[in-house]
Amino acid sequence: MQSLTPILLVDAIEPCLDFWKRLGFAVTVEVLEGDALGFVILKNGPVDVMYQTRASVLKDVPALADFPSSSILYIDVTNIDEVIAAVSDAPVLVPKRTTFYGATEYTVRDPGGNAVGFAEMSGHAG
Repeated sequence: MQSLTPILLVDAIEPCLDFWKRLGFAVTVEVLEGDALGFVILKNGPVDVMYQTRASVLKDVPALADFPSSSILYIDVTNIDEVIAAVSDAPVLVPKRTTFYGATEYTVRDPGGNAVGFAEMSGHAG
């Protein structure tokens, strides 16, 4: 495992930004969804927090848009196939896919009912 970054699903991102900025976080990535933010990454040192709107998730990964949790764990890994084998008994929420930004992703439901996504960035792919 390389890192763990929460993705917090919300109706609107803008109201959340000041809270994190007061904690020393800075917005490092912004993606618009129409006239509003659809996705952001906030960073403070080695710690990242991501926010994505439910409307943006609905367009990107519809299976997760109405997920009962308000967060999804997103874990950067060096070998996605090893991870898939290790969690082979978990219910699959998003089958293995390659994103436009070069990550190979796979998302499952953990025994506690949480969505856990794994991503191998293209630099790791063999």
